[in-house]
Amino acid sequence: MPELPEVETVRRGLAPVMDGAVFSRVTLNRADLRFPFAERFAQRLTGATVNSLTRRAKFLQAELSTGERLFMHLGMSGRFTIEADVNNTPGVFTHQAGDTNPKHDHVVFEFNNGARVTYNDPRRFGFMELIASGAPYRLDGIGPEPLGNDFSAPVLRTALKGKKSKIKAALLDQHVVAGLGNIYVCEALYKAGISPKRAAGRLTVAETERLVGHIKEVLNRAIAAGGSSLNDFASTDGALGYFQHSFDVYGREGEACKACTAPIVRIVQSGRSSFYCKSCQG
Repeated sequence: MPELPEVETVRRGLAPVMDGAVFSRVTLNRADLRFPFAERFAQRLTGATVNSLTRRAKFLQAELSTGERLFMHLGMSGRFTIEADVNNTPGVFTHQAGDTNPKHDHVVFEFNNGARVTYNDPRRFGFMELIASGAPYRLDGIGPEPLGNDFSAPVLRTALKGKKSKIKAALLDQHVVAGLGNIYVCEALYKAGISPKRAAGRLTVAETERLVGHIKEVLNRAIAAGGSSLNDFASTDGALGYFQHSFDVYGREGEACKACTAPIVRIVQSGRSSFYCKSCQG
């Protein structure tokens, strides 16, 4: 499933055509994705201006002129592609999405700037929700963004205080920090020299500071590289990212650690694979 860097990559691809644009037409080719679309979904979007397109955790969020918010989640196989007149929009966009099958084009957004954005999702684990201004939502109460100024070593240390759960599980808790996923938590823990089996509440001040720094570093590197491109992820121009080729531990079970040559170990924690080096991470 796409993690924060993949979703941020998609946001950066969509923003040039969606920010400030007006929905001129919205087409739904089915009644639902993972969940049913909101009542009058297409009609409520038509004529609305996208005041801003942001990301919160692993969600895309469009603030609309109507006061509503459009939340979009890519699920396991969702992707957006853009058709646009490159003479009238910043950036260059590809007009097709590689090997996507048109029968899975479930939502089409057309904008007053001539752009056409298509959401394709073979497995239909993604979803879109329209939330009225002030209405509660699933993202209310989640933790700080890991790349924001609100996420720091003191903040993380406070969130982990007294926790007996393993640090790997704690970092995947969206109430501790928003948007972190399995891949980049493995990578950050390796960089920080911390075993995924350590008790979260037992990290030292120095370890917490290292960990926060490496979380930010790993995420920024992945965003710069266009995301990991694991499984079905693709950015809005249909191009796969390449950060996966520089993973230090994720998916490298049995391979030599890049720092000490000891074999990378895989264990299962809470139903998810954790990859780490016993020598470098204790």
